[in-house]
Amino acid sequence: MIRRLTFLAIFAATTLHAQVAELVSVEKIWDKAPHNGFTDLTRFQNLFYCCFREAPAGDKGEGVIRTLLSASGKVWIDNVTISEKGMDLRDPKLIVTPDGKRLYLLCGGQSAQGRQPRYATTMDGKVWTPVQKLLAKGDWLWRVSINPADKRFYGVSYNIHPNSGGPAPEKEWSLKTYASDDGSVWQLSSIMNVPGQAGETTLRFLKDGSALALVSRQGGDRKGVIGMAKAPYRDWTWAATGLPLGGPNFIELPDGKLIAASRGIGATPGPHMVIYAMTATSLTSILELPSSGDCSYPGLYWHDDLLHVTYYSSHEGKAAIYYARVKIK
Repeated sequence: MIRRLTFLAIFAATTLHAQVAELVSVEKIWDKAPHNGFTDLTRFQNLFYCCFREAPAGDKGEGVIRTLLSASGKVWIDNVTISEKGMDLRDPKLIVTPDGKRLYLLCGGQSAQGRQPRYATTMDGKVWTPVQKLLAKGDWLWRVSINPADKRFYGVSYNIHPNSGGPAPEKEWSLKTYASDDGSVWQLSSIMNVPGQAGETTLRFLKDGSALALVSRQGGDRKGVIGMAKAPYRDWTWAATGLPLGGPNFIELPDGKLIAASRGIGATPGPHMVIYAMTATSLTSILELPSSGDCSYPGLYWHDDLLHVTYYSSHEGKAAIYYARVKIK
């Protein structure tokens, strides 16, 4: 059941209005494909890595994953592309393994035969392992995070036809957490009972040891929810955000602030790339990045006292990749 924690939400909203986000800079860094979208961002071996999907269109075609590199964010260099013949690779995400020696890329694979997660790894950013399958057909492991407490991979997978096996989406979708020692073999960790076609989910582990999940929903009122769980992360409580979400992401800053980003409704009409101050029960819009239409799916990384954001947007014509630096006060 999704519920609002009234007292906590009021307290959080009062606190969050004191937070200010200032846009330091933003620039387009890639637009060479007909459609460029669905980004992520991390830092590996002293370099920023931005990944995204290139394809003929946002909802069709054989997508490939492209990575760009930058030392400081000022200049971006084309690195490598990752592809699989006959497969649309989508929603790429990057994470550095706990030992710091490998970069792990997760993505979804979609074709006429169905959908299933994929992954590849690299030790130098140049030579990648072949793309390999994860979980079962129908699953979509959307993002993974490392739990500092046990150094394991965790992620949330949704399935749009959990009972029938497809091809049509069902009235309700499944949402489950999985865990892995190395990112290759995954085990069921918990079942998240979220109604309303719960889908794209970012799961993070906070400094206090708790886990938070930011979940988008395509059914019901189509508004996102926030889940919280304590170790061993099997029992989740839920709070309604009251906001539509698309491609949701969030991180915890060194001072404990939570910052989220998603396609949302900002200060101007229509969908935009919106930055939010976040608590365990609420989202409060604090900045709208230059964007509109087909947009969002941000990568977030905190470095040198700034929030670094990659995202895609179609506000200048076709969908292109943008990189922004944001100061959080």
